Amino acid sequence: MYQPQPSLEIARSPGNTATGRGLAEGEERLGNELIRELLRTYGLRTSLIRLKVIDALHAADRHGRAIGVRGIHAQLEQLDIPLSFLSVREVLKRLCAEGVINLGSDKCYSLNPQARAVLEQPYGR
Repeated sequence: MYQPQPSLEIARSPGNTATGRGLAEGEERLGNELIRELLRTYGLRTSLIRLKVIDALHAADRHGRAIGVRGIHAQLEQLDIPLSFLSVREVLKRLCAEGVINLGSDKCYSLNPQARAVLEQPYGR
């Protein structure tokens, strides 16, 4: 008899129920859609590294702080996302050049107010 195996994501998170995990996945998907819309607004293509970097910046912004290249890189490493420090730095430079993010005098990055507005809008138009 066929016995379906739980997905890898659920198996790695023993404390999550299927319903709770579905909610978290739905929220992550919604966040990714908002980031995709943000990138389209600025005329940029979507890539995994841009999604993750903007997500890290948005999380820092929600906590009222800016974050530097090393902080973003460390955060991505904790999530087991294998990106080099140089790749993260180049993505930040490009996002800054396009006006999506701002570089402060303390060498920390934060979301541009217009970008923040896109990410905080209710989705589902």
